[in-house]
Amino acid sequence: MARKNTRRSQGRRSPWAAAALIGVGLLLTGGAYAGASAAMAATDDTTASTLTVEDGKKLFQANCATCHGLDLQGTESGPSLYGVGELSVEFQVATGRMPLQMQGPQAPQKPVQFTDEQIAAMAAYVQTTSPGPEYPASEILDGEGDIARGAELFRVNCAMCHNVAAAGGALTEGKYAPALTETSALHMYAAMVTGPQNMPVFNDMTLSLEDKRDIISSLLFIQENKSPGGFSLGSLGPVSEGLFIWIFGIGSLIAITVWITAKSN
Repeated sequence: MARKNTRRSQGRRSPWAAAALIGVGLLLTGGAYAGASAAMAATDDTTASTLTVEDGKKLFQANCATCHGLDLQGTESGPSLYGVGELSVEFQVATGRMPLQMQGPQAPQKPVQFTDEQIAAMAAYVQTTSPGPEYPASEILDGEGDIARGAELFRVNCAMCHNVAAAGGALTEGKYAPALTETSALHMYAAMVTGPQNMPVFNDMTLSLEDKRDIISSLLFIQENKSPGGFSLGSLGPVSEGLFIWIFGIGSLIAITVWITAKSN
């Protein structure tokens, strides 16, 4: 009897054995699922990065044709896109201005609704259908131009709207010139070439490629080197400076005068 009991006790499994086996099984299953999901995601990313012109056409028809027409001819709700080219499409969509949120004096920037690959595909479709301004050479955007000369060109051609410190400014009828303190080099170039909103078009006869490179270099320099004098007061010049002096300077003098008078009395 003792031998039989010994064998039975040795043949019994611990009550935790089943739970351990289930846990190991779950870990192996979860690991396999995670690996498969990562592989599928990598495949999807590869597919998304190889969008074609035909994909761009489908995206355009689904998201833009309502206002701009199936053939880019324009409608009552949106202008024709004949001749705007890929650069204008990239600028408008990549800054969130398009698709337009609502009709108004000016299309505001908002969160971008498409991926870089989708934007490139739509831009390529428009370029093949109605050619226009193209992407510039990389050296135009490298920021290695003449910064001092670019600052002078910016002051003469752009500062009356964008402010000499590129802080932006108000225009008439609810329109405005946006700040350029966070604008990319590509979008600076695109704005000069395509003339979005109220901005004039600066063709190569008005500003050469070298001029544009110098202006972009000066603006990138401003972005990288914040105001060395301390508080910039919005970089709005004498307006904000005068307001600051009036409120704090003269206000402090009035307060001191009142305090001295009250103390003497």
